[in-house]
Amino acid sequence: MNHTADLQKIPKRVLNSLLISVSAGVVPRIGAPYIAIGRKDEIGALLSDLEQVNEGCGTMRFIVGRYGSGKSFLMQLIRGYALERNFITADADLSPERRLYGASGSGVATYRELMKNMASKTSPDGGALPKMIARWIDGMKAELLAEGLDPESERFVSSLNARVAQKLREVEFMVGGFDFSRVITEYYRASSEGNDEKRSACLRWLRGEFATKTEARSALGFPVSVIVDDENWYDFIKLWAILVRFIGYRGLIVFIDECVNLYKINHRVSRENNYEKILSMFNDTLQGRAEGLGLILGGTPQFMDDPRRGLFSYEALRSRLCDSRFASEEYRNLIGPVIRLKRLSDDELFALISRVTKLYAVNYGKEPRITEAEMVRFLELSLSRAGADSMITPREMLRDYMTVLNILMQNDTVTFDRVVGGAFGGTEAASAADATEEKGRAVYSAEDIEF
Repeated sequence: MNHTADLQKIPKRVLNSLLISVSAGVVPRIGAPYIAIGRKDEIGALLSDLEQVNEGCGTMRFIVGRYGSGKSFLMQLIRGYALERNFITADADLSPERRLYGASGSGVATYRELMKNMASKTSPDGGALPKMIARWIDGMKAELLAEGLDPESERFVSSLNARVAQKLREVEFMVGGFDFSRVITEYYRASSEGNDEKRSACLRWLRGEFATKTEARSALGFPVSVIVDDENWYDFIKLWAILVRFIGYRGLIVFIDECVNLYKINHRVSRENNYEKILSMFNDTLQGRAEGLGLILGGTPQFMDDPRRGLFSYEALRSRLCDSRFASEEYRNLIGPVIRLKRLSDDELFALISRVTKLYAVNYGKEPRITEAEMVRFLELSLSRAGADSMITPREMLRDYMTVLNILMQNDTVTFDRVVGGAFGGTEAASAADATEEKGRAVYSAEDIEF
């Protein structure tokens, strides 16, 4: 397989954005598959979850790893795969202002972020909500046209109204379902009539942007019994999961990252309320009460394992998520709800910097002044630091490596030895140079790693 030829086909915008993200230690929003090295088993497990969601099941996973270990990267990678497979995705990072539960609007703030970032294959950067509803209405119009109805006739309009009402009737029994179906119906009618003001008000309600029912009633022009708030926002996520399947998508996949912010909540009752919300999500998805919904949460080992403040401090979650007595480091179990990310192997790390070097060459139109032997030496030096053998992460290694490439490109007279010698110490760099060329070629090989 000619990887170099494939790299030439990457859009310049995607490639440049990818390399800038990697240089800054930020997870790339686009282009992640081009540097996806290793994690084959983890990706396979998460893709199997997508198939379960496609069948109408609910799933929930926790991706646990140290800062920079690749959990956010893996989530963005799966997000891209989900969009390609005709799922709707929504993602949000938790923060002090965005939580799963909070009495001061921090719960609904997470919902608003999810709605803002709701994406489809045709709207991968978010903002897919109005297009999604428009696709649904257009699909039903096409069905009526295929049945021979005149689009200008009253029968066409009444048949379309009846079909919309029939579909939405299936969600009316759920929490918030009656108002949800009413607002969707009014949104469709406002769109048909060209009433942009009412259509905008319906979208605001669907996005959870009204603070009170009185405000919502005034803007919508009809009464509603509920609005999206801190208590019920997750119930509306379940409604969206059902609606996207009505529309013709395969399901809704929700990504919630930076869950360590829940671990950082100082107030015990507030923290446990958030963990109670996670328990509710876990029970719903695994007991079949969240049709077509996949939840993927990312957090650090402290968020999961800490017995005082982490998820394991909440007994109901600890008993569901802790490892079985039969689990061990020797065997992997990726069917369970928790996926713990291990360090990439040395071969995978080498394959990663090899791939980044090729991407760098394509983006800047010239080969970086670095040889394969020097790449091996860079990796050896990175792994030689105290604790790096078990603790090094792709993020910190790639940031260092991109710095080396940038310096070499911008300073024609500077050599690789001088750059790394200044960072690692001349004696250490020289000894590594003498010892690694033969050894490195035997140990590290990019050819054996599947990109």
